[in-house]
Amino acid sequence: MTQAILYEQSLRHLLAPIYAALEDPSVSEIMINGYNDIYIEQGGQLLRMDARFDSEDALESAMRNVAQFVGKRLEPGTPSIEARLPDGSRVHIVQAPAARNGLCVAIRKFSRNKLDLDALVESGTLNGEAAEFLGICVGMAKNIIVSGGTGSGKTTLLNVLSTMIPEDERIIVLEDSSELQLQQPHVVSFEVQAPDRQGLGGIDIAGLFRASLRMRPDRIIVGECRGGEALDMIQAMTSGHSGSLSTCHANTPSGALNRLETMALMAGVDIPLFALRAQLASAIDVIVQISRFHDGRRRVIAISEVLDLNEKGEYLVEDLYRYEHAARKAADTLIWSGKPASFRQQLSYSAMAETIRLSGRVWGGGK
Repeated sequence: MTQAILYEQSLRHLLAPIYAALEDPSVSEIMINGYNDIYIEQGGQLLRMDARFDSEDALESAMRNVAQFVGKRLEPGTPSIEARLPDGSRVHIVQAPAARNGLCVAIRKFSRNKLDLDALVESGTLNGEAAEFLGICVGMAKNIIVSGGTGSGKTTLLNVLSTMIPEDERIIVLEDSSELQLQQPHVVSFEVQAPDRQGLGGIDIAGLFRASLRMRPDRIIVGECRGGEALDMIQAMTSGHSGSLSTCHANTPSGALNRLETMALMAGVDIPLFALRAQLASAIDVIVQISRFHDGRRRVIAISEVLDLNEKGEYLVEDLYRYEHAARKAADTLIWSGKPASFRQQLSYSAMAETIRLSGRVWGGGK
């Protein structure tokens, strides 16, 4: 029996109280607030489970096993740990004393269904025209940021957008904890590693990014920008590495740019603010804003193009698609703003020009 099978069996035993929820495709997240206080998110609603672990020690043993799977240790010196389950589900663990009531765990489940843009259209996340526009943007190697709040579906959307990358390209994926599941044949995945007890052997996203630039990438996908690595990404985007994809936490497209700016400044590089903003505006082509509604629905609420800076040095962001509520339309949907994409002229030089089914409005073709 292989080590992987043995590990799966031990994990199934240790996670027995929540294993039914892990296997249930309708459950998207499991939240353990203590060994006897467990909630799930199902159909967009939070529900308390009757299940419980036998004791705090039983929960801790299970989480030690989970951390071990990614080569990490649950010990007092590491109050917060990111890990994953064998199926790719993301696990975040916070332990005492940072967690005042004892070990606290959140498991964001990995969907076993391979989604594509058509599936997102069917679910109502976006409409067909907007989906096709995004597919063309990916094919044209535009730099795209998926922006949204916690649990809004950023990673899922990033996964779906990655399916539009041509199969003959070399893709390098950088993540804190591996979640993305790309289907192309030539994918290299890098994962952050914490240093050992002597402070050796660790590498962060910024270090992985710099390493990836020397490994002949066609595309670089950063699971999420959280810190100073944003500056490395921006500089790579403006120096020939187009077609990059990433996510960030923000509530609006303009807010995403401001957050990326703040994170870039965290790199500690002495760069004038105007120069940084000019680089950022030049690097990012499109921002896709996604939101989670109170009823659990996840919707793309804006697809925006990043233009230049204005005379005051502020970002110019223009919505190409924006979300309209049913009160104004027959149904909630993304509608074209009436503005064509500024990079529409580049499409005539693309092999995709012959296969576009769009009416041409976003590309300046006219209705």
